[in-house]
Amino acid sequence: MMILAGNQIKEGKCVTFWGLEPEYQCVAVVGLGKPCRGFDEIEVLNQDKEAVRIAAAAGYNTLHNLGVKNIVIESFNDAESAAEGATLASWRYQDLKSKKKDESTLDLIDPQQDECAQWEEGIKQATAQNLARTLAETPANLMTPTIFAKKAEEILTPLGCEICPRDKSWAESKRMGGFLTVGKGSEEPPVFLEIRYNGGGDGTYVLIGKGVTFDSGGISIKPSANMADMRADMGGAAAVVGTLFGLASSKVKVNIVALIPLVENLPSGRAVKPGDVIKAMNGKSICVDNTDAEGRLILADALCYSKEFNPSWVLDIATLTGAMTVALGDAATGVFTNSNELYEVLELAAAKTGDRVWKFPLWKRYSELVTEYPFYDVHNVGKGKGGGSCKAAAFLREFVPEKVDWLHLDMASVIGPGKTSKYLSEGMQGRPTRTLIEFVRRQSAS
Repeated sequence: MMILAGNQIKEGKCVTFWGLEPEYQCVAVVGLGKPCRGFDEIEVLNQDKEAVRIAAAAGYNTLHNLGVKNIVIESFNDAESAAEGATLASWRYQDLKSKKKDESTLDLIDPQQDECAQWEEGIKQATAQNLARTLAETPANLMTPTIFAKKAEEILTPLGCEICPRDKSWAESKRMGGFLTVGKGSEEPPVFLEIRYNGGGDGTYVLIGKGVTFDSGGISIKPSANMADMRADMGGAAAVVGTLFGLASSKVKVNIVALIPLVENLPSGRAVKPGDVIKAMNGKSICVDNTDAEGRLILADALCYSKEFNPSWVLDIATLTGAMTVALGDAATGVFTNSNELYEVLELAAAKTGDRVWKFPLWKRYSELVTEYPFYDVHNVGKGKGGGSCKAAAFLREFVPEKVDWLHLDMASVIGPGKTSKYLSEGMQGRPTRTLIEFVRRQSAS
């Protein structure tokens, strides 16, 4: 008989045993790595929580692949992280399969009383991210602006959220030139989705999610290779819906207004042309030099509209620039902000969830590159080469209400569809939904 010492099982690796006891015929033993590593300042990560997520996911995947139908998992002294890792690993997009694979049930083994609440919380947060993954993964013909709004209503109304889908005529009354311009090339009508979650507490927070349900690039059309991935150009909108699901499921005491401009960006005889000049809700004129830089146009109007809610802060999230992937790969979400205090809260939230963020500059130099033009106020791409993500953030800054704390999250680097984490399966990743939930939670009255 071979005896395998525990310290020989590497972190995240799994060894399977059969027939050790009657109740559990198949047992997976997973390595957690070195104990008590805590917060790593260089990685900006809670290493212990991340190790638990990785171990829980590895154990789940091993047993699921062996055909085990009922999987029970220990808490690893962190039931919330264990639940997150296993639940995130369990996600598979099977909505369109004629023959679906059986899913394994998941439960906590011999839970202590305090572990039950932690376990349930981890399930809720991971389920919120899996919801964002499903919305982003759905093909564009099955996730139009109208369908997305209906899905959000089905998901969030039972949790007490108020859903207000606004139509084209409403947007025209608000003079939302950016939002209306992007959707002109599509037969699908645009929808400006407004969602309210009134959980209590002081003040109102505004979350804005980019909702381009398919992005061909418009007249400035994208290359055909991998264009199908642009079904997930509404990843920001999906993350916002997932965030509201997580907050409402846990009854977090905050007041949230979510603004989700939903459009398709397609070429046609009615589509916006390179060089066209339009006006945003705040009256600023915009030269649309590249119709594939469309997300910032719809976000501009959403940022202007956010002023009507007198927000404590505004956060927008979008798959905005390919340049962010060049800068960060899939390791983190890029952040631009006028509030160091809010960024510190966001960074701590990300360190806990394992879904990290990284701050980029919001310098005047980038604003000069998008505003110093003689014939219009703002250019949607800006001058010069490089700094694409920074110039995009500077563009958005022109539409942020005065004296309002603001964060812009460019999530293009983490959306997928490739596998970006040891506990996330292939497909759209739903990041950074759990980080957004934790960020809001840390400012709640609960």
